[in-house]
Amino acid sequence: QVQLVESGGGLVQPGGSLRLFCAASKSIFTLAAMGWYRQAPGKERELVATITIDGSTNYGSTNYAESVKGRFTIFRDNARNSVYLQMDSLKAEDTAVYYCYARMSLRGTPDYWGQGTRVTVSS
Repeated sequence: QVQLVESGGGLVQPGGSLRLFCAASKSIFTLAAMGWYRQAPGKERELVATITIDGSTNYGSTNYAESVKGRFTIFRDNARNSVYLQMDSLKAEDTAVYYCYARMSLRGTPDYWGQGTRVTVSS
């Protein structure tokens, strides 16, 4: 079992920035990929960003939803067993609960979920 703990959500004005943080309870090298989903009120959960976990560097392949490309950046810190989501140029439509996830394989549905952290973009 892997526990994922998120933090970093909050209220921000349009155009502002937030950084979300997700810490895993074990070495992230036991995982194949980590990332973030989000769920806005009345909408389905959608995949926001993914980073693969390979090798010993902090780099991996990344993928983003079209709606956040160029504004969000996902990166990991192997030493802290953690993944970050840097969110810039935030828009009202980014308002949602953001969930960290982890997969044991490169494909398929998430195996582990965090508890969620709320992001509200409003003036």
